[in-house]
Amino acid sequence: MRVALYNNDQAQSLKIVADLKAELLARGFTLDAINPEVVISVGGDGTLLGAFHEYIDGHDDLRFVGLHTGHLGFYTDWLGTEVKELVDSLVADRGQKVSYPLLKMTTVAADGSREEYLALNEATIKQPVGTLVADICLGGHPFEGFRGDGVAIATPTGSTAYNKANGGAVLHPSLKAIQMSEIASINNRVFRTLGSPLIVPSGQKITIKPKHNSFLLTCDQLEILAEDVVAVEFEVAKKEVHFASFRHLEFWSRVQQAFISDPMD
Repeated sequence: MRVALYNNDQAQSLKIVADLKAELLARGFTLDAINPEVVISVGGDGTLLGAFHEYIDGHDDLRFVGLHTGHLGFYTDWLGTEVKELVDSLVADRGQKVSYPLLKMTTVAADGSREEYLALNEATIKQPVGTLVADICLGGHPFEGFRGDGVAIATPTGSTAYNKANGGAVLHPSLKAIQMSEIASINNRVFRTLGSPLIVPSGQKITIKPKHNSFLLTCDQLEILAEDVVAVEFEVAKKEVHFASFRHLEFWSRVQQAFISDPMD
C-alpha cells in the first residue's frame, strides 16, 4: 500500500510523524507523497483540511485517515499515542471506507470563464469593507435580494462550524445536500430576506450575484479576492471524500463529544 503523510510543523506532530514513518516502513508500506492510496494527516482538523486540498484531485478511491495530536476531532479518529494500532489497522485493511458529500463552488467571470473549487467544510462570500449586496437565485430563479455581512454555504460535515454559529441546522453526512445561512443580514421594510437557513438537495444550485466589482470568497482555508466575477454557483459536488473506516466514530457521537459531553459521562 502507498501511504502519504501530511502534517503541521508542531514539535509533537513531527515526533509522531517520525515514529509513524519508522513503523510503516518496518511493516512493508511504501511512502509515496505523489500518488498515495491512503493519506494520513497528523495534527488537527485544520491539518486534515490542508491534506484534503493537497490531495483531493487524486484518484477517486483515495482515502484519508486523521491522527490527532490533541483530542479527537470531527475528521480525526486516532490519537498520537496510537501509532502502532493505526498501522495494525492498515495491515488488516480491506478497503473499507465512509464517504461524505463535498461542496462545489464555481465562479463565473464577466467574460464567461469559469473556475471550480471543492470544499470539505464550507464556503463563504463576504464584502470585507461595507455591506454585501447581492441577488440570490435558487433552482435558476430569482429568490431574494440580500444585504448584510455575507452568506455561508456548508456541507453536512461542515454544518457544525460557521453554519451552526449562524443558526443553521446540523446535517447528517448521509444527506447529499448543502446549507445556506445568512451572516448578519439586514431585514427591515426596505430590505427583506427569508432570514432562515436553506437546505438545498443534490442537483440544485444556489447562485449568488454580488453587486460589487470585487468581494471576498473563502473555500475552507483558502481566501480568494474575486474581481470581475458576476456570479458564484454552489452545489453538491459529484465527487465525494472518502475516509478509511477502521473505527470511524459515528457522526452523532462526534457532535455529542464536541458540543454536549463525552459519551461516557
